[in-house]
Amino acid sequence: MNDPLSRLDVLRFLERVQEHDLERTRRWIANEERRQAEQRQGEQARPPAPDWILELGLNRDSAPVYVHTGGCWNVAKRSRGVPREAALRALADGVAACPQCRPDAELGYLE
Repeated sequence: MNDPLSRLDVLRFLERVQEHDLERTRRWIANEERRQAEQRQGEQARPPAPDWILELGLNRDSAPVYVHTGGCWNVAKRSRGVPREAALRALADGVAACPQCRPDAELGYLE
């Protein structure tokens, strides 16, 4: 026998579907909160940017290419932070100053 569903049966089914959707949405919220907390923790644990950067050559044996300020947008991946004295020494040894960030001017280096 085919008993048609009552209006109450349909509403209870809808309630179960909505509860399932609400549980899924709450999981998404919890995952996003966890992701944001991990991102904040990573940002807080990140070491401060160096004041001066030495851009290295293509291999271990080649000379450095540029000296940059710590916030230069033109720094290559092959680089490392150096103290002020090392940046000054590199400029004195003939390493070029980055033409974009001009570390020589900021360091007060006069050739």
